[in-house]
Amino acid sequence: MKQFFALTATLLVMSLGAIQSFGQTSTSVTGANTISTGVPFLSIAPDSRAGAMGDVGVATSPDINSQHWNPAKYAFIDSEMGIALSYTPWLRKLVNDVNLAYLAGYKKLDEYQTISASLRYFSLGDIMFRDENSDPIGLQSPNEFAFDVGYIRSLTDELSGSVVFRYIRSDLGSGQENFFPGNSFAADVAFYYRHEMRANRKDAAFSAGINISNIGNKVSYDDGETKDFIPTNLRLGAGYEMEMDNYNKISFNIDFNKLLVPTPQYIEDSGEGGVIIGSGISDDKSVIEGIFSSFGDAPGGLKEELQEVNVSLGMEYWYNEQFAIRAGYFYENENKGNRKYFTAGAGLKMNVFALDFAYMMPTAANHPLANTLRFSLSFDFEAFGNQNN
Repeated sequence: MKQFFALTATLLVMSLGAIQSFGQTSTSVTGANTISTGVPFLSIAPDSRAGAMGDVGVATSPDINSQHWNPAKYAFIDSEMGIALSYTPWLRKLVNDVNLAYLAGYKKLDEYQTISASLRYFSLGDIMFRDENSDPIGLQSPNEFAFDVGYIRSLTDELSGSVVFRYIRSDLGSGQENFFPGNSFAADVAFYYRHEMRANRKDAAFSAGINISNIGNKVSYDDGETKDFIPTNLRLGAGYEMEMDNYNKISFNIDFNKLLVPTPQYIEDSGEGGVIIGSGISDDKSVIEGIFSSFGDAPGGLKEELQEVNVSLGMEYWYNEQFAIRAGYFYENENKGNRKYFTAGAGLKMNVFALDFAYMMPTAANHPLANTLRFSLSFDFEAFGNQNN
């Protein structure tokens, strides 16, 4: 391809981290063997509540932004209808026009059924394309978006399930020679369990969840000549929520994440002037083959497979159901991207509106959200209707 992105685009791609590049390629860094996929924007935590708790969300208490983490949670939400908007600045130390916007909502149809939808839009700002001589040839505004709809059903008093269907479009260089927008269709399957109980004369609840997201066809930017896996992901976790007194409650949550795509081939220095080539994975595997093989294809065996599991820990404290304080930690092995960071945030809930914000503090490699505030605004339609009655 004659054209390529300017320096700004290159920095953006590099900043997306271990799983965030545009193709599945071999790795030649000794000890490191990161997994890369197409459309990595699908893996970005879109809302501020989960973002303040180390990116946990599959088993937390339900909220309006559950569509990304576990849509099955909507079956247990109290209100009949809600909508939320989140805004995430990106690379604010370098540019001011790259951002992620996320709109999510749901509507209960009856006691057992709920429908949901979300729209995710990732803008890469204005980027100058250049030819092989680095001469400017045109200013473009690359962007990516995903739109999905979900159906949620209560299976028992304590268990719910959901399916989500998603359309993905990635337009990173439309109009440039031999560069085409990438398109994909995907689906999510999720379940949520919530058991409420009494412990030490206080109300408490145990929850668990699982979400297999982005099960879909590969994406291509060169009219099908090269195809990349999208970030199919397994997320499972658990949470425990307990009442401290009539005004205070606290919850603790943990999530485990693993990309269900093949581990790439790697090249390692043998220490004797030669190299050792890992077992390698063929990119011509089907999506289903890639999902099942992802549990046992790491060249380093079980040890490397376990390194591919990311861990998120989160805590949330509520006072009088109106004010929340949150904190969390995200861990990724150094051989799989080395993303490690603490998070913190707060939330304020009124009768109709709720405002949340999150702040990230990396402890290892630089992160594009370092020292950046993220905001989410939620609107409860049922509460609004009750105020007018």
